Amino acid sequence: MNIISVKNNLGIPKYKQIIISVENALQEGSLKKGDKLPSINSIRNKFSLSRDTVLKAYSELKLRGIIQSISGKGYYIKSENVSVKQNIFLLFDELNSFKEDLYNSFLNNLDDNTQVDIFFHHFNFTVFSKLINDSIGNYSSYVIMPANFHNSQNIIKNLPEEKVYILDQIHNDIAHYSAIYQNFENAIYNNLNAIYKQLTKYHKITLLFQENKQPKGMLLGFEKFCQKNNFKSEVINSIEHITPKTSDIFLIPDDKNLILLIKKIKEENLKIGENIGVISYNDSLLKEIVEGGITTISTDFNKMGKTLAQMILNKENIQIENPTTLTFRKSI
Repeated sequence: MNIISVKNNLGIPKYKQIIISVENALQEGSLKKGDKLPSINSIRNKFSLSRDTVLKAYSELKLRGIIQSISGKGYYIKSENVSVKQNIFLLFDELNSFKEDLYNSFLNNLDDNTQVDIFFHHFNFTVFSKLINDSIGNYSSYVIMPANFHNSQNIIKNLPEEKVYILDQIHNDIAHYSAIYQNFENAIYNNLNAIYKQLTKYHKITLLFQENKQPKGMLLGFEKFCQKNNFKSEVINSIEHITPKTSDIFLIPDDKNLILLIKKIKEENLKIGENIGVISYNDSLLKEIVEGGITTISTDFNKMGKTLAQMILNKENIQIENPTTLTFRKSI
């Protein structure tokens, strides 16, 4: 109990004195990671405080990631880094090269006294729900990539609305949250229109669309383009059983299936950019180099990370559409 000191007439709010006491004990070494803190009731009784005063102090320390609460046991030291002033929960769907660019840009544009805990749900709604529910009350901001979970509001609503930032996809049920997002429908439609002349040398355009992973807007933009231009098209959910043919062109969203398609094209003795075409989504160093360069439709993930960091630091409750561009290369 001696680690906590609260005095009258100091000119410092009593909840802040509790915070300062914990910080000083950590810096002096009398508190270490894993140590248990005095209970809220014991501090309240010793210093004749309201329970809310002690809870406010502990809640702020939780938001900074310094302490954690364990149900039925109490409060424990989680981190000895007292310089952390803001603790951010970051939930991605998966990690790949372009998400890594986003993540690094986000970190590089935050203050030094900000800590980010990153998690992945891998398109599993049960994991998504558990990670969010387990994080409640532990962070000063929550960045959430909801992927295709159209019932995500049922989980996200448990978080303080002003602390939530939606990343990449925004659905109708979560359209009231702050967000930086892509407009996938317009991105596909507008950029395919921009290369319409190059596409006319192909007889059929095929989109690989995996409903559990790819945004619905991508499919809508593709169908809109094909219908308007009377383009023969096909939508598939797997590359595994297709056989590439002369005058086909493929739109492939992810790196793994892109490599699999290229392998199949080589097996058919076809040449990318001459008698068969390939477009991919989300640019990366791989796509810049492989087969002389793969044409991509991509958002600027570095800009997305920077904008997200600025929104959180400035506590901006706004929605921003991240720009998408076409990078034309030899693959079409």
